[in-house]
Amino acid sequence: MPRQVDPPYKAGLSGRAIVKAAPLSRGLGLCALLTLLALTIQTFEEALVAHPYVEAIVISILLGIGIRTFWQPAQRWQKGIAFSAKQLLEVAVALLGASLSFAAIAASGLVLLGAIVIIVVLALAVSFGISRLLGLPVRLSILIACGNSICGNSAIAAVAPVIGASSEDVASSISFTAVLGVIVVLALPLLIPLLHLSETQYGILAGMTVYAVPQVLAATVPVGLVSTQIGTLVKLIRVMMLGPLVACIALSARRLRGGQSSAYSGTNRLFDTVPWFIVGFFLLAGLRSVGLIPDIAVFLLQRAASVLTIMSMAALGLGVDLRVVGTVGGKVTAAVTLSLLFLFGLGICFVCYGAR
Repeated sequence: MPRQVDPPYKAGLSGRAIVKAAPLSRGLGLCALLTLLALTIQTFEEALVAHPYVEAIVISILLGIGIRTFWQPAQRWQKGIAFSAKQLLEVAVALLGASLSFAAIAASGLVLLGAIVIIVVLALAVSFGISRLLGLPVRLSILIACGNSICGNSAIAAVAPVIGASSEDVASSISFTAVLGVIVVLALPLLIPLLHLSETQYGILAGMTVYAVPQVLAATVPVGLVSTQIGTLVKLIRVMMLGPLVACIALSARRLRGGQSSAYSGTNRLFDTVPWFIVGFFLLAGLRSVGLIPDIAVFLLQRAASVLTIMSMAALGLGVDLRVVGTVGGKVTAAVTLSLLFLFGLGICFVCYGAR
């Protein structure tokens, strides 16, 4: 009796799937483990102090750097780590669009909306200029400017693949931005009696200067509900500018990506200019704005984006050589600090003279 042979398409498909998945499994598993550990640490923070002063996204990259310091992953780990650092991050950025609504942005008022846009643009230009004057590379300067002006770690993570930034650049910018972000949260309430700020003014200032949405909550919840609502709205408007910013950078970033492998090259001229995940970002934001994405789906997409971003940051940390980061530490610290002080100056001027 002749031996029965599986249909070629079955054997071929299953075989190819196994071959493709196997090289990714080790690196993906390691990044997933670091993500779980980072989220666990953040949960303990929330239990102790109500809000995470050091978020899981920062914890994950620090864990990755710590492991990389004592152990360099072999080649069989690299494909999964690289996949986590790039493809998962792109998916996370696209999913962020579902949390934004154009209607909420329009309802905030033209004066406040215009002020936020102007302040963000000025902060971007000045922060980039400061970084370049200090001798930092172009890619690192862009990351610092975007992280300082838009939304800290999330902006850095979103811009990095578009400009072909290295793991060292991402780790440097995120590390120092994270430290200053915590300091801002702790020090910001001290300005209330010093500048005689109302709850509305304080909320605007917090939304314009604090890096991450959870940190805005940490800085405003103790002050009052009005500060929390205003601060969150202003912060979300800043986050909303991330999509247009990345799209603009993508239009002029071919030269920056020229010497590095990129997922943006190909026959499709649209995605060769504007990355697919930015198109996805605006598509989901549009669907959310017209009510086609229900609230429960928005929550799930936000959680998925958060977890994928944390995984990608763990992967980036695993590729960081601390000796390289250390060579630019002083300059990065100075660039981030001076940029943040400038942003604070703009925010204080607006709330003291334009938001009374």
